[in-house]
Amino acid sequence: MARKETITKTDILNAAFEMTSEEGFDSVTARTLAAKAGCSTQPIFRIYKNMEELGKELFEHVIGFFNTYYENYPKKNDTPFVNLGLAYISFAQKNPKLFRLLFDSENRHGKSLYDILNGTDGAVVKEINSAKQNGCSNPSIMFMKMWIFIHGAACMSLTGDYDLSEEETVSLLEESYKSFL
Repeated sequence: MARKETITKTDILNAAFEMTSEEGFDSVTARTLAAKAGCSTQPIFRIYKNMEELGKELFEHVIGFFNTYYENYPKKNDTPFVNLGLAYISFAQKNPKLFRLLFDSENRHGKSLYDILNGTDGAVVKEINSAKQNGCSNPSIMFMKMWIFIHGAACMSLTGDYDLSEEETVSLLEESYKSFL
């Protein structure tokens, strides 16, 4: 009789997610992942043909985590791009290793930054439409201008160089939006 599989794909993916969240994706090797999951490397390679395949699935899992984070982030501001900016900066502050994997990595597994940000609910499209409804003549260019500021602030938070409060961040985002109009 064959042994019952005790380590599942979900177990391996969750262990890889936890390792990435705590130490960064570079720490995820077959051996370290097996140790974290409490198994040998055999179940990993029974489920995934190689570590690249696992990395791609983990990347998709982290995108889903970011999308859920954004969807659940309180939407308190009517100025376009402010809520998206706050959620993005907050995600970087609270999940720096996951942020680096998604937004500060050369390997995005064929996804553009826009694809990741737009998510399953069209977050960027909604913001662009909101800007258009609020009188912005070129909302796509507005997005790019705002995004340079937002991404810069998020990256600064990774190095400890961004220490503004949420209130100060909202004020800067609103002022930036108004100045770009």
